[in-house]
Amino acid sequence: QVQLVESGGGLVQAGGSLRLSCAASGRTFSPYRMGWFRQAPGKEREFVAASSGSTYYADSVKGRFTISRDNVKNMVYLQMNSLKAEDTAVYYCAAGLLFAFNSVTDVLGYNYWGQGTQVTVSS
Repeated sequence: QVQLVESGGGLVQAGGSLRLSCAASGRTFSPYRMGWFRQAPGKEREFVAASSGSTYYADSVKGRFTISRDNVKNMVYLQMNSLKAEDTAVYYCAAGLLFAFNSVTDVLGYNYWGQGTQVTVSS
């Protein structure tokens, strides 16, 4: 079992930055793929970024967001710059098996999820 707790969300003006953190506990952290997803009201949960050997990004955040991880501290981060109103959503941290069948961009590729943290970008 892996427990995930996100933090760092909040209200920010368009063009601003936020850094989300995800603290993992439980089983050994490093063999897992780690991802960030988000869900806006009335929309499906969508892929944002992942770290699984390499890093992966949704086209909508490429060049603005950066995922990083500290396997010693069991932490994953999402640095979000140049935020836009359309980035407003609940952001979820997720962990999955490194060699899971499903793609790193697929919600089905992750076994464990945090409770989410709200990010609101005002225009």
